[in-house]
Amino acid sequence: MSRRRVAVMCAALLAVALAVRAVPAFGGYFYWDDLILIGRAGTQDLLSWGYLFDDHDGHVMPAGFLLGGLITRAAPLVWFWPALSLVLLQLLAWLALLRTLHVILGWRPVLLVPWVFALFTPLGLPGFAWWAAGLNSLPMLAALAWVCGDAILLVRTRNRRYAVSGAVVFLGGLLFFEKAAVIPFVAFAVVALLYHVAGEHHWLATVWQRGIRLWTSTLVLLAGWIVVYLVVVDQQRWSWDLAMTWNLLRRSFTHGIVPGLVGGPWEWQRWAPASPWAVPPVTVMALGWLALATVVAVSLIRKQRLTPVWLAALGYAAVCQVPIYLMRSSRFTALELAQTLRYQPDLVFVLALLCAVGFCAPNRPTPALDATRVRAVAVSCACALFVASCLYSSWTFLASWRDNPTKAYLQNAQAALADARAASNAPMLDQEVDPLILQRVAWPENLASHMFALIHDRPQFASSTTRLRMLDMTGRIVDAKVTWVRTIRPGPTPTCGYLAQPDSPVTMPLDGPLLPSDWTVELNYLANTEGSITLTLSDGPETTVPVLPGLNRVYVRLPGAGDAITVRARTAALSVCLASGPVGYLAPA
Repeated sequence: MSRRRVAVMCAALLAVALAVRAVPAFGGYFYWDDLILIGRAGTQDLLSWGYLFDDHDGHVMPAGFLLGGLITRAAPLVWFWPALSLVLLQLLAWLALLRTLHVILGWRPVLLVPWVFALFTPLGLPGFAWWAAGLNSLPMLAALAWVCGDAILLVRTRNRRYAVSGAVVFLGGLLFFEKAAVIPFVAFAVVALLYHVAGEHHWLATVWQRGIRLWTSTLVLLAGWIVVYLVVVDQQRWSWDLAMTWNLLRRSFTHGIVPGLVGGPWEWQRWAPASPWAVPPVTVMALGWLALATVVAVSLIRKQRLTPVWLAALGYAAVCQVPIYLMRSSRFTALELAQTLRYQPDLVFVLALLCAVGFCAPNRPTPALDATRVRAVAVSCACALFVASCLYSSWTFLASWRDNPTKAYLQNAQAALADARAASNAPMLDQEVDPLILQRVAWPENLASHMFALIHDRPQFASSTTRLRMLDMTGRIVDAKVTWVRTIRPGPTPTCGYLAQPDSPVTMPLDGPLLPSDWTVELNYLANTEGSITLTLSDGPETTVPVLPGLNRVYVRLPGAGDAITVRARTAALSVCLASGPVGYLAPA
């Protein structure tokens, strides 16, 4: 097969794979961390330290936050642009990988084997379809592939520009994803193994000396980034539950990596609001182990000096996951975490690069494995079956990924907010969105005021309102009421209840204690003039509430805990009589 034909086939396969990836990208929608990013982008300065260097569940990704924030600000809650960004970032990563595969193999036909694996395996699909995950992992993959290529060229040519470009690209990868810390080590291993299989006697020393500028510069950058990471990230999230970490690691091999080697898992399950996880049938698991054993055996029979390459592949498959599981695992962790396959995209690229390195090893005298038409047909059929299996797994993943209530909720909410603004000038009481969309652990980004901060056609969100409305579980706005979790006891002053004046705050006892939460108070009052008052639970912050003259009712969002509410009049000459009322949560009227 000519070099030109190999290049054309690589381009054609890239186009097909990009079209396949575009289907889950444009067929998906915002999910969980995407909404956290949207809320933060709508309420914070995109260039502030607090926004860029946020401890996002153990991740430090300032460049990812900046890119996501710019896209969000340009088109709030419009999925087309995040989907397009995923496709373009995936294209960038694949092109960087193709460049490095070409640096290793040239336009030889064997290049198609790691290229097909990297393009179609479902191991990289879950980390691609989820926008927040793709924003950090895809640029990191591009950086990993590019730095490996620069490292090989630097050691070959000793041209300093490869050391400079490699260091710059590595820094870019770190800014998107802290896991890019593995890049210098992967690059060194790939180059060293390449020289080992080529028969270099002092391969480690040769690679270190010839690439010293790249290795030292990247290690200096890494040391600085580690300091930043330790400052930003809460180290108490780390767990040392080694038993659970081992169980997760083992499950990732049996239910994720090995089935993925033959295009599995074929089947996925999902319980909203969790992301899909792989549930490979026994058939695909057995095929995966059989294929792995066959490839290992044939490669060791055919090629020389491959043992370190296989050990590197196994070592990276384990090491790239252990830090994540140490941060995520505890005795309460579900083993399905290891089956989500979110932590394997970089493994795909590393395996592809190591496969290319293995093809550079000299052949053993095995005539049965020499190039023949039969061998070409067998390899082509195996690749075709692999691609078909991958496409089936991608299709079943899409069916599971689309089972997402977020799209209908956000579209209903945007339409309902526009209608609510047209119907009334009253603000809406700020509230949490449905827990299937975003739960309290994501506070304050689970508040409607954060999620819809960049939407202009909507009512204002406030801590108090005279008209009580709420978003229901479908995203539609309905009239609401306050549930009677607790009641303000009747006041002691006849015909007034509780009297609050500027120089005499009043405490209104409840009929029982409240646990820490964001409560809603129905406040019935009579005021002599327009002004403002503040409400405070026994343990909680102050909330300022405007009041109008006459007999009125206002609904107040009051965070905190305790068994009493303290009211203070903030306007001179303001007197407010306060009556009994409910304290609880919002519910449809």
